[in-house]
Amino acid sequence: HRGRIRRLHTVKDKLKEGEKMPVKRTDLTGVKTTAAPLSTDLFFRIKEDILSGKLKENQKLTEQAVCDQYKVSRTPVREALLQLEMEGLVENIPNRGAYVLGLTRQDIEDMYTLRKIYEIQAVRWAISRITEKEMDELEETFEFMEFYTMKNDMNKMLNININFHQVIYKASHNRMLRQLLSSYQLYIKHHKKPQKDTEKYLTEVLEEHRQIFRAFKDGDVDAGVRAMEMHMDNSRERNQY
Repeated sequence: HRGRIRRLHTVKDKLKEGEKMPVKRTDLTGVKTTAAPLSTDLFFRIKEDILSGKLKENQKLTEQAVCDQYKVSRTPVREALLQLEMEGLVENIPNRGAYVLGLTRQDIEDMYTLRKIYEIQAVRWAISRITEKEMDELEETFEFMEFYTMKNDMNKMLNININFHQVIYKASHNRMLRQLLSSYQLYIKHHKKPQKDTEKYLTEVLEEHRQIFRAFKDGDVDAGVRAMEMHMDNSRERNQY
């Protein structure tokens, strides 16, 4: 308890001094990256634009238009479009070109179903496999969640929420699961329903994460599974369209 109190005071002191909770930049595997091939960087940029709605469904993506819009040559464009086609976000129609597919309502519903299954498995493995360093990181991240809930800061809380789950993915020590969940996390991020009652939303989300965090502290896999299952069900309910 003393260690946790000291860490919380340290967190608050840093924030008072103007420091911010680091929001980690990750690729779909959840791994922090410093440099990436141009085609990979372009793939993520176009993907973000599709998911955010900047690129509309059925919009044609000619190589020249993509080159002009993103200031790149044709070679990375071809590679990026192939990656997007493999992810089901773009369809390449022979003799016509590439078109944005986007995500249907059924796609989003299916993602919530699959994400719940994988998040629960991540908790199972992470509670059993988490290292001391990862546990400290999870605890610090949760303390930031508490702080920004008190501040009623939605944007900071949402970013730190992503980090909290990323620590769990990392602690599962399974690269394939981490990649899948990071991908779903990115998809759902762009399809969250805006919350009108910010304070109620933040309080609910914090308490759900508190139960997950407590299960990690207790090393209780069953409690972790129950807490994550409830969090996923509530998250889906909060974002119903």
